[in-house]
Amino acid sequence: MSNTENKAPQLYAAREPVFPRKVKGKFRTLKWWLLGIAMAVYYLTPWIRWDRGPNLPDQAVLIDLAGRRFYFFMIEIWPHEFYFIAGLLIMAGLGLFLFTAAAGRVWCGYTCPQTIWTDLFILTERWIEGDRNARVRLWKSKWDARKWRLRLFKWFVWLLIGVATGGAWVFYFADAPTLLVDLVTFQAHPIAYLTILVLTLTTVGFGGFAREQICIYMCPWPRIQAAMMDEDTLTVGYRHWRGEPRGKRRKGADAENLGDCIDCMACVNVCPTGIDIRDGQQLECITCALCIDACDDVMEKIGKPRGLIDYLALSDEEAETHGATPKPIWRHVFRPRTIMYITLWSLVGIGLLVALIIRPDIDMTVAPVRNPIYVTLSDGTIRNTYDVRLRNKHGDDRKFDISVSGDPSIGISLEGREGNSVIVPANETLLQRVYVTAPAGSAPAKSDRTEITLSVEDKVGEEKVQTSTVFNGKAQ
Repeated sequence: MSNTENKAPQLYAAREPVFPRKVKGKFRTLKWWLLGIAMAVYYLTPWIRWDRGPNLPDQAVLIDLAGRRFYFFMIEIWPHEFYFIAGLLIMAGLGLFLFTAAAGRVWCGYTCPQTIWTDLFILTERWIEGDRNARVRLWKSKWDARKWRLRLFKWFVWLLIGVATGGAWVFYFADAPTLLVDLVTFQAHPIAYLTILVLTLTTVGFGGFAREQICIYMCPWPRIQAAMMDEDTLTVGYRHWRGEPRGKRRKGADAENLGDCIDCMACVNVCPTGIDIRDGQQLECITCALCIDACDDVMEKIGKPRGLIDYLALSDEEAETHGATPKPIWRHVFRPRTIMYITLWSLVGIGLLVALIIRPDIDMTVAPVRNPIYVTLSDGTIRNTYDVRLRNKHGDDRKFDISVSGDPSIGISLEGREGNSVIVPANETLLQRVYVTAPAGSAPAKSDRTEITLSVEDKVGEEKVQTSTVFNGKAQ
């Protein structure tokens, strides 16, 4: 029996490292611009100041977990307003569906954090170790002093990028200047250091070592995108009718029978996931369009028209193969599916904007106390207890008057207060216990359930909010 027959079947193929070659072109330039903008937004946003008045944080974007508040410039989201966050997530999902249906995985190729940080790590790797050929030679060489020196320096730079990434993230959860001083003087909370450590390791691991493996194996979107795409979706593709049969350019009779593709492998060498786009649409393709730049450069050098590899739809490729005119780009972008996504996205956005405009500056939540549901006093009066949470979103203390309506005989009193008024501090939530009573013989005391309305009025701002609830109890 041969050695080959004795070998056990391999269930996992070892990773072949990918060393993308440097490329220039309009899509590579676009990616550099987006990388710079994304990095600037991520690292600089926590340092932008925004004056909200006294006793409020002046950080423009802040996730205040201790105060249970989210600040975004002039917008302040309270815990009970989480529907704003849910709405934004729905808009993000619809936006992702829209862009995928129109132009494939443009999110993956241009703005996904994994793509952006991987580009940054590859840039530093190219700066330290050289372009593709130099990095391939270094990978195959023995571990001598030069290789150790280059690798250690590269890993050190990656580590600095990872620390900066994790450090910038924690600044979104506390006042950035204060937290920076605490971190440097080792006075910050251990959670801050732990968060930075975890994000540092994951950033270096994902962007420096795993790279395309994250896109291929860990990310679920490549497997979902097929449901968002159809024959009219614009995506990176290869014009087979023009490029085949491929072959090296040479003189002779056979040269006239060759297509425009000279099989130079430029499109493969620049691909960050190491695929050959000429093999058709593949799960690994992130639609970064770097292969377009590389191929256009080669076509220009050999005197052939650009666009052998280009953004095109399957329907266009089919039309071009048979000599027909492809659809204009606007018809690919604006078609029933994308119009539906645009409509849904707009409706959710308009709904959130309207909700943001009409939301009151005072608010209340009423929770009836269920144990016991009601109490019968010695004179036959029925009493219900409610926990009323009052919210004052103004920048100063406000006096709230609490009242009840539904039956003239119903009375109200506040625990620990004289009268029906309570002072709620500025930008705070106050929990107040409220007692609602119905005298014996009154209509509410004769019914198992009576609809009532609790109201809170701000006398200064002349604002009023109401909440319907139920008065329980029946006199014996």
